[in-house]
Amino acid sequence: MLRLMKRIAVLWSLLGCLFLATATSGRAETFLSAQDLKDTAQIEDALNAIRNLHADFIQIDDAGGVMNGTIDIQRPGKMRVTYAPPSKDFIIADGNFVHIWDDALQAQTNVDQESSLAHFILRAPVSLSGDVTVTKIDRFPQKIEITLVQTNDPGMGSLTLIFSKNPLELRQWRVVDPQGHVTGVSLEHKTEPDHFAPSTFVFIPPSFSKNR
Repeated sequence: MLRLMKRIAVLWSLLGCLFLATATSGRAETFLSAQDLKDTAQIEDALNAIRNLHADFIQIDDAGGVMNGTIDIQRPGKMRVTYAPPSKDFIIADGNFVHIWDDALQAQTNVDQESSLAHFILRAPVSLSGDVTVTKIDRFPQKIEITLVQTNDPGMGSLTLIFSKNPLELRQWRVVDPQGHVTGVSLEHKTEPDHFAPSTFVFIPPSFSKNR
């Protein structure tokens, strides 16, 4: 079970989705300049321009742990995360549910997609307001970083999206959890396929396939 929960946590970190729909306490408030608002709108446009995406990912946590694999996204609503061998774990969002397969346990976990954290990046349109609040924007010669928190519970942690400039493209993100632990994710070898095979986002438990 601990291993399964670790995989689930990796998914949330991978997607940068710290933002639950329900509130518990507090509320984030911030002041954005005219330039901040302009940059936020451009970043929203860049995220919403993503329809099909394939990329390799590398995830590094502050304890030195490294994980890697591939991610496929078909917006709105669909995603597949496949971990590199020797792992046989994978995660599929099919538009209705997020399915998480743990091969060591030969077990699956299913989460309603709209109530899951994965919904943040898979929904259309992506909005950087309302249930999330922009707390700051840092500008550098070759990149721009935008930091977000959950509006109704900023103590849940923060997400920093890191974009390259010219063109404006998502390259990395950095998650700080409620305990202050930092996880960074980098996307590499990004492509925008015209389409995916229909089976890409269909969840079939490997154990079922073996029994068949």
